[in-house]
Amino acid sequence: MVGSREQIGATTQAPNKVSMSRQVFHVLLLAAVVLLASLLSAKEKLLGLSPAAVAVACWAGAVAAWAYAVSRPRPVYLVDLSGYVGGPSHEASRAKTIAHFGRCGRFSDESMAFQKRMLERSGLGEQTHFPASLISVPVDMCLRTAREESHAVIFGVVDEVLRRARVAAADVGVLIFNSSLLSPTPSFTSLIANRYGMRRDVVSHNLSGMGCSAGIIAIDLAKRLLQVHPDTYALVVSTENITLNAYMGNNRPMLVTNTLFRVGGAAILLSNRGADRRRAKYQLIHTVRTHRGAHDQSFGCVTQEEDDAGCVGVSLSKELMVVAGEALRTNITTLGPLVLPMSEQLRFLATVVLNRVFRANVRAYLPDFRLAFDHFCIHAGGRGVLDELERSLKLSAWHMEPSRMTLCRFGNTSSSSLWYELAYCEAKGRIRKGDRVWQIAFGSGFKCNSAVWKALRTVDASEEGNPWTPEVHVLPIHVPRVSPIDETAYTFPDGATYKVGSGRRSVLRAGGIQVLEGRLRRAGPVRPIRTGCQDHQGREELLPDLPGRDPEVLGS
Repeated sequence: MVGSREQIGATTQAPNKVSMSRQVFHVLLLAAVVLLASLLSAKEKLLGLSPAAVAVACWAGAVAAWAYAVSRPRPVYLVDLSGYVGGPSHEASRAKTIAHFGRCGRFSDESMAFQKRMLERSGLGEQTHFPASLISVPVDMCLRTAREESHAVIFGVVDEVLRRARVAAADVGVLIFNSSLLSPTPSFTSLIANRYGMRRDVVSHNLSGMGCSAGIIAIDLAKRLLQVHPDTYALVVSTENITLNAYMGNNRPMLVTNTLFRVGGAAILLSNRGADRRRAKYQLIHTVRTHRGAHDQSFGCVTQEEDDAGCVGVSLSKELMVVAGEALRTNITTLGPLVLPMSEQLRFLATVVLNRVFRANVRAYLPDFRLAFDHFCIHAGGRGVLDELERSLKLSAWHMEPSRMTLCRFGNTSSSSLWYELAYCEAKGRIRKGDRVWQIAFGSGFKCNSAVWKALRTVDASEEGNPWTPEVHVLPIHVPRVSPIDETAYTFPDGATYKVGSGRRSVLRAGGIQVLEGRLRRAGPVRPIRTGCQDHQGREELLPDLPGRDPEVLGS
């Protein structure tokens, strides 16, 4: 605690340093005015000006210069970032995922077959991460395990980004955290402030319910706060909790999230200090936020709700792609004039004039954003989203590689996926000084948000701590549109394997031999299992531990 107090005491002096710098600036400004007045006084007779007029003119010029300098927005720099990588015990191959979903005993045979088909077409690979609560037998979905998952991610990424940036936690003046579906009390920002001994006047914001686009919202909020809090750092932490938000029912629109979302998180350290420009990686150029919540279709396309059995999950409507396309068009209409070259803007304007003035039936011109950006980080929401954006924006496979590899390696990690994609570009040695990066995120509500960054230096591909470093040399890999799952590739610790059945129920086998009903009886009729359907307050429900208890099904 002594060390924490020393750090707090050191940081509370920061405002004094700022006030001292302003005093020095004012003294220098006054000296410049006096020097300028003395130089002009020698020529006052030639110019026909009185000393008073010269002094007033000098002061007016000085005030105008000061007002211009103060009114200019402070530049915001990205000093460093970090991404979470779970341990080997949390890796969930596709076969392991299907096996544990089946063994939890909550899904019908039709639901298991649907999830298997979705997972085979999802674009996910064999090394994504699940929390321990969902790959244990029985599953353990409760607030305790949800906190354990979030704590592991948050502390892991914050420790790493502060270490890499060589910044003390007590030097952070702005703290922003976003997690859409889990918002406990005390808040996660309070948890971080307590863990790292942050100073008493830290400005903290805890964002929830904003979906996968919350990461860019957090960056935009940090940018705005850094305009009014000088000479400080802003720490942004983005993650999502999986434990309490896995869906354990049989409503098909709510099952899709089980096959896409995985554990992940990122921490980003921003600064408005001029001294950090030399070591910062990027400068934030633009943020553009689009919110279409006023439209009923947009508002209701992604919702958290209960099914008829009381199981809570996130439902995705069939109109999601249409809504996302409309939000993207609105967003790039605002972003385009800020980043596109004049030639592209004139072409777009020409089609607008032809359609609206001359009533010509001309297809609207979609600008070539490859002329404005060198790298694209598109939220890895799913294969369908990436395919549609690749087609709409006329991007190449090289441009889409960071997003597709992020989806394959880490899955949909919600708001943090953009940072895995940027880290991928860094690990592949793609980031050069002067390059421009476009981050695009979509989220419930419905929102489409963009951030534009400019690289201030060439990023070394061999930098320590990049989440892609251990395996970047084997990437990219080919991800087929349909990749069948070999269910026999995963075996439970007790020797059992799981296979989605072709009949009424799925079948659990041990060592390749069908489990006998007598063995099930010796194991006990039923065991309590935390289901996640109605146990968000820790309630338990008696359910069979193993699916396929019907002896006729087991013997088929």
